[in-house]
Amino acid sequence: MVFSTLTFLYFFFPICLILYFAMPNLRAKNYVLMGMSLLFYAWGEPLCIFLMMLTAFVNYLAGRQIAKAADQKAKKRWLVFSVAVSLAFLVFFKYTNFLLENLSLIPGIRLPGFEIALPIGISFYTFQALSYAIDVYRNQAKVQHSYADFLLYVSLFPQLIAGPIVRYVDVQNEITSRRTTAEGFVIGITRFVVGLGKKLLLANYCGASVDKLLAVGTDTSVLGGWLGLVLYAFQIYFDFSGYSDMAIGLGRMFGFKFLENFNYPYICDSITDFWRRWHISLSTWFRDYVYIPLGGNRRGKGRQVLNLLVVWFLTGFWHGASWNFILWGLYFAVLLMLEKFVFAGLMQKMPRVLRHISALFFVLMGWALFYFEDLGALGAFFARLFGSGAGTSDLALTLLENNSLLLIVCAIASTPLGKLVRSIHLALIHAGGALRHISMALRLLFNTVVMTICTIVMVTNTYNPFMYFRF
Repeated sequence: MVFSTLTFLYFFFPICLILYFAMPNLRAKNYVLMGMSLLFYAWGEPLCIFLMMLTAFVNYLAGRQIAKAADQKAKKRWLVFSVAVSLAFLVFFKYTNFLLENLSLIPGIRLPGFEIALPIGISFYTFQALSYAIDVYRNQAKVQHSYADFLLYVSLFPQLIAGPIVRYVDVQNEITSRRTTAEGFVIGITRFVVGLGKKLLLANYCGASVDKLLAVGTDTSVLGGWLGLVLYAFQIYFDFSGYSDMAIGLGRMFGFKFLENFNYPYICDSITDFWRRWHISLSTWFRDYVYIPLGGNRRGKGRQVLNLLVVWFLTGFWHGASWNFILWGLYFAVLLMLEKFVFAGLMQKMPRVLRHISALFFVLMGWALFYFEDLGALGAFFARLFGSGAGTSDLALTLLENNSLLLIVCAIASTPLGKLVRSIHLALIHAGGALRHISMALRLLFNTVVMTICTIVMVTNTYNPFMYFRF
């Protein structure tokens, strides 16, 4: 099920809210939320729900055994067990086809081909479950004695399908002692509406033109290539950050405070800065559970370079079982190392505007790697970007004219202007009196208008994919 559908907004979610708030205590509310989360997942993946429940049980069991193990060796054995089993599930379902296809390219090897369906959200819930077992092993999280509560954490529908990756330690107390306030609920509604608007009114309209410009054989002009790439950059940002906003808003309505997943990444002034702002939950997960355990930057420059290559290889491969994703990850590894070890001094002397333009250029090149799974098509696209085709085309000029306002809105929405508006709104609320009532009325008007427009779009527009569902 997708958040940006009439089924979710006007059927599933209202029923969930009614049942949840009708329950007399938090234990009953948790059972309702867990049951509705399992139904949410089973709506699109009725059989794969058992795989998710098994992954949750493996890590739940490992956490309990780690907590009561008598010595460090026993603790480590249970941790290895949870990591091995969880990653085995992930590798089998996500990477088997890729591995078989590539092994079959070796002369003399002929392997039978078969398709394994990728369970939705497996990359996200696997990392979430693993964070629990690892943090219990490190004594950073309290052991969970209730499988139902742990399954609620893993299956919680706001963040189940496409994140953000919520670490157990960040919500362990809220599972058993949270409460929903009227103010928090209203904040959650607004955050959800903002995310829904990003998805339906920005990402989808950008995406409607992307394939027309980037798909092989549709347009060969330089202008079309750059326009398509910029629209794709906006599409993937507003698609994923919009989903994260909706997840954070939904969580807030139920009393959960998920951490931020995006912090205006397109205002970055370096690649390092970009990755501090983009998909924060994934970046911090690999930092805390892979990079630092490998030694981080504590074992010399050579080992640090190796650690960075490992982390970014895994980051790329996590996104998809395709060579372009691996190249995408390694591409950013090289850029980060160049910034850190070669151009650090030069970058400090550059004006910020030049650092910003440079960072955005390399980010855009990265999105080209991300888009084209066919490496031949990728090479042709890079040649096209830098002048191998015609300068313009009728299609490119038409789409540029049709999307000029959309591009301006997306550029503005990529800046912290929205954050400034929120801070002013909150200041007016806290001021009290007439200013508070005016501010609340404006919030209600904003939510009503955006929801109405989004509903009309959902009724009339069939183009509504979530890009990160396939990761």
